[in-house]
Amino acid sequence: MIEKEVKKEEIVENEEQTNVEIATNLNISEDVIGIIAGLAASEVEGIAGMTLGFVDGINQILGSNKKYSKGVKIDLDGKKVTIDLYVNVKYGVRIPDIAWAAQNAVKDSVENMTGLEVTSVNINVQGITFEKKEENSSQSEQN
Repeated sequence: MIEKEVKKEEIVENEEQTNVEIATNLNISEDVIGIIAGLAASEVEGIAGMTLGFVDGINQILGSNKKYSKGVKIDLDGKKVTIDLYVNVKYGVRIPDIAWAAQNAVKDSVENMTGLEVTSVNINVQGITFEKKEENSSQSEQN
């Protein structure tokens, strides 16, 4: 019985030695990172939408159409990335809580999907949106 156990251990050792690590050269576009960050931020409750900064707004008017990464600025330095988000928040929400949730969601999504290290996620609140009340339509239905 002792001999059989030794043979099993030798087989396991041989199997471990046959594993080969393959190094790959993978390049991820800044646009892809921007889309991932934009989608993650838009899923946070309390964020009404993403906005464009002044320069990005002019670029979009002139023809550079970045639909999904709108309101996201990416600074890529090797395997480290800094993300700036330009958002509108809903009226009545607590901005520090929304910013914290957005930072965590974006950081987790980008790191899990790309393998890059997110050094910082900066939230820039550009505006507050108010929800339209549907009182007019409900009053007309009653009449």
